[in-house]
Amino acid sequence: MKKSLSLIATACAALCLGATAASAYDADWKRGRIYYRSVCTSCHAAEPVGSIAPSTRTKAEWADYMKADAHAKGKDKVSRFLSKAYRAEIKASNKAAEKFAEVADEDLTADVAAFLMRGAKDGDEPASCN
Repeated sequence: MKKSLSLIATACAALCLGATAASAYDADWKRGRIYYRSVCTSCHAAEPVGSIAPSTRTKAEWADYMKADAHAKGKDKVSRFLSKAYRAEIKASNKAAEKFAEVADEDLTADVAAFLMRGAKDGDEPASCN
């Protein structure tokens, strides 16, 4: 009887840990870098603002920017440019948008944020967008 209860408890613990691990998304900064450089940088380079390297801001500044969800001084939303709808709009002219067309908005947002944190002025590997 004790052996059965121990086995059941072990199985329940394994299921709970497995469910927790499966629900957590580990952001992919490399995918975020590809998207940022292919979509964000390419658009900014065509604008008077010019490209914006992740190393121009600190981690805290990027975190505030992403949390505020305000792009172009509040004229637009950051989330718009990370959405499936936006990727569908530009996928004919942008390979990264086409490649990541079906990635969940939340996952791509986490990926780009991970790249920005890594490449920030005070990040692990300050990044430029050359």
